[in-house]
Amino acid sequence: MSYDVVIAGAGMIGGMLARELSKYRLRICILEKENDVACGASRANSGIIHGGYDPEPGTLKAKLNTAGVDKLYAVAEELSVPYRKNRSMVCAFGRQEDATVEMLYQRGLENGITDLEILTGDEARKIEPNLSESVSSVLHVKNAGIICPYQLTIAAVGSAMDNGAELKLNFEINRIEKTADGFVVTSADGEQVTGKYLINCAGTGSDRIAKLAGDESFTIIPRAGEYLLMDKTEGSRVDHTIFQVPTVDGKGILVTPTADGNLLIGPTATAVQGANNTRTTPDGLAAVQRLALKSVPSVNLRSVITSFAGVRASVAGGDFIIGFSESVENLMNVAAIDSPGLTCCVAIAEYVVSLMQQRGVAFTPNPEFVSRRQDVHAFHKMSNTEKNAYIRQHPEFGKIVCRCEGISEGEILQALRMNPPARDVDGVKRRTRSGMGRCQGGFCGPTVMKMIAQELGIPKEQVTKSGKGSEIVSGKR
Repeated sequence: MSYDVVIAGAGMIGGMLARELSKYRLRICILEKENDVACGASRANSGIIHGGYDPEPGTLKAKLNTAGVDKLYAVAEELSVPYRKNRSMVCAFGRQEDATVEMLYQRGLENGITDLEILTGDEARKIEPNLSESVSSVLHVKNAGIICPYQLTIAAVGSAMDNGAELKLNFEINRIEKTADGFVVTSADGEQVTGKYLINCAGTGSDRIAKLAGDESFTIIPRAGEYLLMDKTEGSRVDHTIFQVPTVDGKGILVTPTADGNLLIGPTATAVQGANNTRTTPDGLAAVQRLALKSVPSVNLRSVITSFAGVRASVAGGDFIIGFSESVENLMNVAAIDSPGLTCCVAIAEYVVSLMQQRGVAFTPNPEFVSRRQDVHAFHKMSNTEKNAYIRQHPEFGKIVCRCEGISEGEILQALRMNPPARDVDGVKRRTRSGMGRCQGGFCGPTVMKMIAQELGIPKEQVTKSGKGSEIVSGKR
């Protein structure tokens, strides 16, 4: 089948763009090299909705951050993705950093952000009692928030699929042929997809995809960020997202509640060799702990339940790359989408559509487009009386599989059947939180494996943690 638009990459940007394009009568195909969506930077992400004070005025980052905050909140409502407008604090430690806070305040105003104020350290501690006594001033960002990045990506791709887009997983692009009519994209397994427009949203692999298409105009610099995730017992340690003043390497180590009630600290920002280098390091995790305690000394580091790293895509110039290629007709690069890419994702999708309209692409509205998505968290939001009534009609929701997070068999079955359906253990984990609690899947893992095998009609030996090569068991004894 030939498509109007082929999107390379099923991360947050590719997913949100597919959803935006599905508002129109277009044949859309999303290609993803992994066994699931949200497997790159969209999986290992701080989940911060940034207020817009940080980007350099006049850049795409500044423009799309300012436009993107309210747009993201609105789309999160439509997609039933949980979020919190918890606000943020950018902390200064001493006079020199106080001046940086003042500079960020002025920059925010220049970027069109009005929900800002500067507080003294004492004023900030009245709001956040666990803030360090060494904090001398803070930039209080009142439009900032938190959201789950992989749930947002899953919901965006699912919405696009519900509205007619097609998703092809395990499609690792290894050849792109430019034709008179567009592109022929070939996978490592020899499968081919043709499309008139190719939109490159491949994250840390976007320079490789561009090069395969004939565009060598940019080079991605992969930067690793290491994190520590705390148990929910630490989730109320702070209410705001706590930053330190940014440096040339990024926004620094943060301490933040998550949308799911945990506490997250990190990330580092280290240039690495290889786009898939997601190893954590002793030095990196030690730095995360040391700097987190600088902001919030009472963080209980004994409550760490897991560590992880994500790799984000940057370029030497520092700004987003969004636009049609100057050397390859009908190729659009949406690349180097590092922070605040999550905040900008809806604005980026709308901006890409506007660029295509300027190029003369015909956009006929899709009258069947459905903007709202089923709330996958609806069962957890019910009262006990409502849950009991629901379980009488749907008994699978009364069978608890994950004790740590209270996840039922019904919710796991829903994850295996709802667009985009989970196909491995990590996919179920991202959709339901089964395996994300204290035991990290030690109790529920075997049951999840069994359910995946039954749903897909495969032996347990073929069930994977995260796609081919991550099989969990090798046979029976």
